[in-house]
Amino acid sequence: MTEHTKTDGLPGMDAPELPQVLERARPRNERMNVAKVECNACPVLCQISEGRSGACDRYANQAGVLVRVDPVVLLRKTIEDGEARLVPFSGRVVEAGGDAAETSEPSAAQPTWNGDLLLTEEVFVTGVGSSTTYPDYKPAPFIVGSQADGVDMVTVVTEGIFSYCSFKVKIDTDRFLGPEQANVRCKGEVVGHVTTAEYGSQMLSLGGVHHLTGGSKKEGRIANEMMQALGNKQAVELTIDGGSQLVIQAGKAPIVNGVAEQRMRVGCGSAAIGIFARQFFGQADEVVVVDDHITGVLTEHQAGRCLDMKSSGIKMRGRKSTPGRYFQVANPGTGWGGTDIADPLSIIEGWDEAVAWPGLRLLMTSTTGEHASWYVLDESLVPVEAEMPEAVRRIVERIGENCEPSLTSVLFLGGAGGSLRAGVTENPVLLTRSIKNALVNVTCGGAPAYVWPGGGITVMADVLRMPDNSFGTVPTPAIVAPIEFSMRRSDYELLGGHMSEVRSLREVLERGAWHNDGAPLSASWLPLPSANPWPLGRPPLLG
Repeated sequence: MTEHTKTDGLPGMDAPELPQVLERARPRNERMNVAKVECNACPVLCQISEGRSGACDRYANQAGVLVRVDPVVLLRKTIEDGEARLVPFSGRVVEAGGDAAETSEPSAAQPTWNGDLLLTEEVFVTGVGSSTTYPDYKPAPFIVGSQADGVDMVTVVTEGIFSYCSFKVKIDTDRFLGPEQANVRCKGEVVGHVTTAEYGSQMLSLGGVHHLTGGSKKEGRIANEMMQALGNKQAVELTIDGGSQLVIQAGKAPIVNGVAEQRMRVGCGSAAIGIFARQFFGQADEVVVVDDHITGVLTEHQAGRCLDMKSSGIKMRGRKSTPGRYFQVANPGTGWGGTDIADPLSIIEGWDEAVAWPGLRLLMTSTTGEHASWYVLDESLVPVEAEMPEAVRRIVERIGENCEPSLTSVLFLGGAGGSLRAGVTENPVLLTRSIKNALVNVTCGGAPAYVWPGGGITVMADVLRMPDNSFGTVPTPAIVAPIEFSMRRSDYELLGGHMSEVRSLREVLERGAWHNDGAPLSASWLPLPSANPWPLGRPPLLG
């Protein structure tokens, strides 16, 4: 069976506090070395020697007891300056006898919660570090009873082992990243594909069950590593077949072919014409906004017509859509407006001699204002580049000012299957129905999760709103991610929940998970964005 071969010490093993004890593991067969313990937190079933961790680095053998190396993340909200703020748990848990069990103390400069149980309405146990329900017959590690605004609540807390999961990545750029449906590679292995572009952004779908389990062992391993890094807000290097090289990281500007992106376009070429038409009026005789999607031409555009602008006689390349709007003026690329051009004049076929005139003032700009040139037609109606007037430059700068910063957004998308639901109830379909009927609030590490309509429990969460290091892996391969289900206690009983395993928050703080042999809870904290709603305080739960 799998055994981790690391020879270095386990993180935190020399600290005075112990990691959360899960349960004493029993040998699977009599031939197993008695000095080892078997971890049954995932299907790999590692046999772990004393002082070492399993293949996932999440569980270890400490003195013959299987322990969870990482602490459980607790959240607490306070109100400072009118805003909810999360503070750390101090590590002092009130024991039944009245003494405090000492664990780690945070910095004195940090506001802390000292375990005062009068404040338990402000505490939320997340799935980060909580352990799993595998081998799926046992209830979730934490089924916590609490109160919120006087309502009796239950939160079922666990880590899910997700084979059916992926990351949807939104990259704010007009640059051509690669053709739709093109393979995305990490370290040479296919780990996803380019999907449909959205307004001002390119989209990738990364990971998924077919890459995790449907290909070679190497593909599954690299896909798993890539997904864990991406979910934990780390930088990932990717290449796209027939396209670009990327470095992406949640909340950071994407790096395309070694260049960090700066701006997300204000709109397509047609939209930019409409938005700034009044400002262009009187400053230029013609304006062309170059765009891979829709290139706009001011005097032909309805906005120019409404301003009663004189026709310039310009003749554009590409396919005319509607007046002043052109498709396919160039191929996709990393040049002007997401096209492959470096010379904007290459998309102009010529000028109507009966309409155009010498001295005509022409502005050509991209949808972000990063590229802009000023021309004046000579006696032969040939555009000659000239110094851009200051008034026109200010308009181009305003286009850039209205472009939002280019960022990478990473959303976790996972299917919560039957085994995970069995940790909540003996009749899993009732949980699914309760979620669809808005009786259950689903969160991931305390962060709000969108539940997709239709069958099953398919959740999506922004990794930036989740605690740091929320994601782990198991070498099956699969992703491990936190998930919590919060509901009224009465609703939990109606859906056939494991009522005998509901424990008060006080019991959880004193004893940890229900299967941890009574060891004190090893708890930690990670701050979340203050914009996150409190998991127990949003409709429909208390509405």
